[in-house]
Amino acid sequence: MEEVDHLAQERSRAEFDVEAMKVVWAGSKHALDVADRMARVVASDPVFRKDNRTMLGRKELFKNTLRKAAHAWKRINELRLTEEEASMLRFFVDEPSYVDLHWGMFVPAIKGQGTDEQQQKWIPLVYKLQIIGCYAQTELGHGSNVQGLETTATFDPKTDEFVIHSPTLTSSKWWPGGLGKVSTHAVVYARLITEGKDYGIHGFIVQLRSLDDHSPLPGITIGDIGTKFGNGAYNTMDNGVLRFDHVRIPRDQMLMRVSQVTREGKFVQSDVPRQLLYGTMVYVRQTIVSDASKALSRAVCIAVRYSAIRRQFGSQDGGPETQVLDYKTQQSRLFPLLASAYAFRFVGEWLKWLYTDVTQRLQANDFSTLPEAHACTAGLKSVTTSATADAIEECRKLCGGHGYLCSSGLPELFAVYVPACTYEGDNVVLLLQVARFLMKTVSQLASGKQPVGTTAYFSKIQHLTQCKCDVTRADDWLNPSTIVEAFEARAVRLAVNCAQNISKASNPEDGFYELSADLLEAATAHCQLIIVSKFIEKVQQDIQGHGVREQLQILCNIYALFLLHKHLGDFLSTGCVTPKQGALANEQLRKLYSQLRPNAIALVDAFNYTDHYLGSVLGRYDGNVYPTLYEEAWKDPLNESVVPDGYHEYIRPLLKQKLKLSRL
Repeated sequence: MEEVDHLAQERSRAEFDVEAMKVVWAGSKHALDVADRMARVVASDPVFRKDNRTMLGRKELFKNTLRKAAHAWKRINELRLTEEEASMLRFFVDEPSYVDLHWGMFVPAIKGQGTDEQQQKWIPLVYKLQIIGCYAQTELGHGSNVQGLETTATFDPKTDEFVIHSPTLTSSKWWPGGLGKVSTHAVVYARLITEGKDYGIHGFIVQLRSLDDHSPLPGITIGDIGTKFGNGAYNTMDNGVLRFDHVRIPRDQMLMRVSQVTREGKFVQSDVPRQLLYGTMVYVRQTIVSDASKALSRAVCIAVRYSAIRRQFGSQDGGPETQVLDYKTQQSRLFPLLASAYAFRFVGEWLKWLYTDVTQRLQANDFSTLPEAHACTAGLKSVTTSATADAIEECRKLCGGHGYLCSSGLPELFAVYVPACTYEGDNVVLLLQVARFLMKTVSQLASGKQPVGTTAYFSKIQHLTQCKCDVTRADDWLNPSTIVEAFEARAVRLAVNCAQNISKASNPEDGFYELSADLLEAATAHCQLIIVSKFIEKVQQDIQGHGVREQLQILCNIYALFLLHKHLGDFLSTGCVTPKQGALANEQLRKLYSQLRPNAIALVDAFNYTDHYLGSVLGRYDGNVYPTLYEEAWKDPLNESVVPDGYHEYIRPLLKQKLKLSRL
C-alpha cells in the first residue's frame, strides 16, 4: 500500500506546537525520549506482535505471553537498559503477565515490609529473576475486607517455624496474578497466631514450587482459576488458586520490618511505625492513576482519529458526507473524554510528587499528612479507574459498528482495563474510606484542628456554606477561581449535609451505614475537586511551546464544565449554583467544543503512541482504515478454507435434504 496520510489535512489545522505538547504529556523531554525509544524497540520486534492475540486459544495465548516476557528480559539485558527504560519497555509490550506482579507487587512488598537483612537476602534473587514472585492476599471468600482473611500462620516454637494453612475452602488464595502457573514464591498474607493468640494479618515469604522442576512443593495445591472476560485481554495472565496443607516455613520468612515474632514465640512491635505500610499503598495506587490516563488516552486516540475518517450523512448534492467528528453529539460525548485523559495525566503527575513528599516525611517520623494522602490516593484511584472503564466503552460506541470488531482494539482494551475498578481496593469501598476521612475532618473542625493538603478548603467552611456563585454571562465560567469555588462549595456542602444527617442517627455507625449512598456522592465531589484544581494549577505553570497553554486551558475548562453539567443536580441542590448559571455553563461548554475541534487530531497525536501500541485498525496514524479492515478480515482462521469445516456433515445434507430424521 502506498503511504498516504489521510489525516494530513486535520493535522494542518492545529493551532499549537504538537512536539511541545508531547513533552508536556510525557512530563519532561527526558521522559518523552525514553518512551519514544522504548516504544520503537517494541514495535519493530516481531516477537512482540499482538494482532493475532484475540484469535488464540488460552494455552497458545499463555505460552505466547511467556515467550514475550522472556524475550523482553533478554532485550533488557542485551540493551543494558536502566530501570526506567526497562519498565517503559515492559509497558509498551502491553500484555498482562506474571512480570507485572513480580515487579509491581512482590518487590514493593519486600522493600516496604522486609527488614534490611531480609532485603539483602531476597532482593538480589528477585532482581535477577532467579525467583519469580507474586502477591497472595485475596481469597475466595474475602477481597476488600483484608481483616477477614482466613489463611493462618501458626508459630511452632519447637521447630522455630510458621505453619501456613488453609482451614476452609473460602480461605483458598484466589485471583493473584502470576500464581496459577509461573511464580516460584509468594508474599502470602495470613493471620499470625502465636502463644494461642491471633495477631491479625501479616505477610510471609513462602516458596511454592521447586526451583529444579517447577513442581508444587509438598502441602501445596495450586492452579489457574479459568478463562476471564474478553478475547485475549487478561487471559494472558495466570490468575491462580492456592491452598496450603500445614506448610512449614522458617521463622525469618515472616516480613518483619514492622513487627516480629521472637525465637520464644513472643509477638513484638518494632519501633518502625505501622504507617510505613501505607507508603506502599500510596505508591501502588499512584501508579494505577497514571495507568488510567494511559488507557483512557489510548481509547480516545482511536475514537478521535476514526471519527475524523468516518463520514456519514449530510451530503445533499453528491459531495462528501460529513465527518462524524463534526457532529455536536459526537463532540459532546468525545471531547470531555479527551479532556479527562489530560486531567488524569496531570493529577497522576501530582500524585507522584505527593508520594515523594509523604516518603520524605515518613523518614523524618512526620505522619501528619499521611491520613490525608492515603484518602486522597484511595479516592483518586476509585474515581479515575471508574471513569476510564466507562470511557473506553463509550469510545467503542463512538466508533459505531466497527468498534465492535476485535481489530478496532477497543474490546480488548476494555476487557484488560475493567478489573482496575476492583483490584487494589474495590472502587465503592475506597470511596467510603474517603467519606469516613471527610466526616472525621468535618467533626475535628469544631476542636480547632486545621485540615491539611487536599482538605485545606474545609477551613473556609463558613464562607463556602454561604457563598453564591457570581456568574452572569457564559464566559464568566472561564474564570478559574469561579470554577474552583463552585466545586469547593459543592464538596463542602455535600460533606456537611452528610455529617449533620449522621449526627441525627442513634449512633454514628448506623448513620454512616444508612447514608452510604450520599457519602459516595460527597467523596466523589471531593475527588473531582482535587482533579479540577490540579488541572488548573498545571495550566498556570510556565508551559513552553506555541499555543500549548491555550489548548490546555480549553481542555481544563471542558473537563470542569462537563463535570458541572453532569452533576448539575449536586450543584443546584446544594444551592451553590442557580439553574440559570447551570444553563450558562452548558452554553460555554458548546463554545469550547467548537474551539477544540480543529485541534482534536493534534491533541491525540501528542500522546505519541505507535500504531503497534494502539493495536487498532481504526486508530492508525495514517487513517488508512478501510483497506486495512478489509485485509484484517481475511486473516481470520475461519477464512483459512473457502468451504467451512462441517459443510459435508451439516450443511450439504440440509441443502440436499438427506438428514436422517430420528423416528419418534
